[in-house]
Amino acid sequence: MKAIIPTGGRGTRMRPLTFSTNKHFIPVANKPLIFYPIETIADTGIKEVGITYNPGGLEEAKAYLGDGSKWGLSISYILQEKAAGLANIVQVCEQFLNGDSFVFHLGDNMFVDGIKDQVKYFEKKKPDGLVTMIHHKENRRMGVPFFDDNGRLIKYVEKPENPPHDFAVPGVYFGNSNFFKCFKGEKAIKPSERGEYEIPAAFQWLIDNGYRVNVLEYKGKWLDPGKFDDWILANHYILENKLIGNIECPLDQSSKIEGKVVLGKDCTIVNTRIHGPVIIGDNVVITDSEVGPFVSIAHDCEIVGSIVSNSVLMSGVRVIDVKEHPVDNSLVGTDSEVIGKNGRGATTSLFVGEKCKIQI
Repeated sequence: MKAIIPTGGRGTRMRPLTFSTNKHFIPVANKPLIFYPIETIADTGIKEVGITYNPGGLEEAKAYLGDGSKWGLSISYILQEKAAGLANIVQVCEQFLNGDSFVFHLGDNMFVDGIKDQVKYFEKKKPDGLVTMIHHKENRRMGVPFFDDNGRLIKYVEKPENPPHDFAVPGVYFGNSNFFKCFKGEKAIKPSERGEYEIPAAFQWLIDNGYRVNVLEYKGKWLDPGKFDDWILANHYILENKLIGNIECPLDQSSKIEGKVVLGKDCTIVNTRIHGPVIIGDNVVITDSEVGPFVSIAHDCEIVGSIVSNSVLMSGVRVIDVKEHPVDNSLVGTDSEVIGKNGRGATTSLFVGEKCKIQI
């Protein structure tokens, strides 16, 4: 079995940040989002991974992922010429798969507790396709499986108006070589109204043409940081549940750490209180400040005379004199500056792209 992970797409729900940054490389708990599916796949024992990219995205993907050896994987890069839908992502990987079965893991989904059980199920039962499902209170904005009276999958519908239950299909799918038949011949699937080959249409084609598509509930934690609020929640969850404290540089005597904190190399922490869970990268300067809880600070940031909580700061961010209006519930892009002024009021909540300067 091989794996497919995409890095393309428009990232419209994360604009303005994605005007200059591919959403797959925005950090969650100081780790690029796509590292989570990469690690999930590596944990299953699969060794060969196809990374799809859109025109202009190859060098950035290679810069982050390399040849995959960091995870014990072999990565192949595959061009998707235009963002033509999830089923098209699988379609362009046909030569890479070379007849092998596959798992297709979206690059912006996080299956926090792994997918080993799903891989084992697919390899043992050998259906032509497998979709996972989860309980989700907002499943009408997702793909939804429909079942007959015997619990057999009969339809897989994208964003139905009246779902018959609370199950939804998250972003991991399995298939074999029969999947590619849906693109060929007179009965081939067609692009949707938005001009894309939708993944439900491919699995529906398999069902309608007598192939076996099974459904398996995913009972672990699933995160979909596709928009701002969900990104902050994903960062919060990972810090709270997965962070292992590790201090790699000394603090001055005027500073205090509480709770789980990761502190990188070559940092300067002076007269500062850090309340975990917090992760701080290398070469970060924090003075006369309060940080945390639920804060991720990437490399080369500077925080002076400020209060920051429940936020994601990408590399090179400067937060200066923002204490009267504390930074909270924020995602601040690379090399941005947030500079405060005297005054009292509510917290400051930001969603800021790269290289911005904000005076409060």
